[in-house]
Amino acid sequence: MNCPRVMLAAPASGSGKTLITCGILQALVNRGLGTASFKCGPDYIDPMFHQRVIGAKSRNLDTFFTDPETTRYLFGHGAAGQDISVVEGVMGYYDGLGGTTLTGSSFDVARTLQIPTVLIINCKGQSLSVLAVLKGFLEYEQPSMIKGVILNRMSPMLYGNIREIIERQFGLRVLGYVPQVEELRLESRHLGLVLPHEVERLKEGLQKLAGILEETLDLDGLIALSREAPPLAFQRPAFFRKQGKREPIPIAVAEDEAFCFTYRDNLELLEELGARLVSFSPLEDRELPKGCRGMLLSGGYPELYAGRLSENKSMRQAIRQALERGMPCMAECGGFLYLHEELEGTEGVSYPMVGAISGRAYPTGKLGRFGYITLTAQEDQLLLSKGEQVRGHEFHYWESENCGESFRAQKPVGKREWLCGHGTEALYAGFPHVFYYSNPQAALNFLKKCEEYSCLF
Repeated sequence: MNCPRVMLAAPASGSGKTLITCGILQALVNRGLGTASFKCGPDYIDPMFHQRVIGAKSRNLDTFFTDPETTRYLFGHGAAGQDISVVEGVMGYYDGLGGTTLTGSSFDVARTLQIPTVLIINCKGQSLSVLAVLKGFLEYEQPSMIKGVILNRMSPMLYGNIREIIERQFGLRVLGYVPQVEELRLESRHLGLVLPHEVERLKEGLQKLAGILEETLDLDGLIALSREAPPLAFQRPAFFRKQGKREPIPIAVAEDEAFCFTYRDNLELLEELGARLVSFSPLEDRELPKGCRGMLLSGGYPELYAGRLSENKSMRQAIRQALERGMPCMAECGGFLYLHEELEGTEGVSYPMVGAISGRAYPTGKLGRFGYITLTAQEDQLLLSKGEQVRGHEFHYWESENCGESFRAQKPVGKREWLCGHGTEALYAGFPHVFYYSNPQAALNFLKKCEEYSCLF
């Protein structure tokens, strides 16, 4: 498939790539181009930000979660029918698993998908030194996939001369510069949180940035570069071709301000296997959607809304009763916190929750067990049989008195491992966020259990 695509990467975190990516996405949308966006790595925040603030369809690409064939399929599926796809890198361009490998890096994604890459260099306090940085990144791996550069926080007075030297020495496209825009920043905050009331202000700011980038960047050149990407060959994974048709199975999916971290590809995989997803709000609704045969409680910010979640006694009771009847449920991170007997909110007050998991969840003030993991089932359970594996990651500032012992989690680099997660015939609950495409059988097992449950009620 002809699939115009470009990656925006940087030498390091903090180089301004997220803000510039959002400004470029806004400018492309303003031009009327069908625009898809992707984020390298497991992060929920940037894709959610792209979608809520800019309106661009967004999803993740991760070469730890998926093999090259599956990665190509997920990208091709997400990019189909779009005029251009913009991929935002993660961390430094070559930074991969454990900080010592290329696997899972932005470069690994660019290499797997043959994406022309534009390196965004933070030029504050530099002039010719920018060339040394660029030379190192061009030569570290061959081919580097780097085809262009954007000079961030570059003085307009210096830009013309530096551009000329870069083009002469490296034959590289210099696609413009970004002046320092003091009044528009994406502040670091709790999990990158963007509250609903902030969206309109951010939309206004990004419209202003898009206007600036129309003046200082060669967006036509960026679009032309994306069209130089070679055709992408991909096919639907064999796993799907083995599945027969089934009657749609209604699954209740928690979606509101408290529960908003769900991989789009996870939901679409369930739909492809036969699920009919029905959204509900544990904050606002009083009961579960009628007729549903399974439940997804995703990650998010329940700690910020602990008081409101606790006040909704009717929903808490409905969920507990459904679990006691054996309704299949997957509860990840925030959803796992919600199932506890008590959850301590951000203001230091503990509130009653669903009560399906004994014990209390509480803040630690620091990230716990942060990063990629491979989960191995310790016994037969909802998602997997004993010894089978699925991949995921952890990212949480809250801890539990009862993390569970149904899985062995192991870091991909090094020897660190631990037991975690609650797994029964009908429940998966734990801190790890699972990426279904790393082992689609886990998603199918969940759906089959929901199908069995539908025969009982």
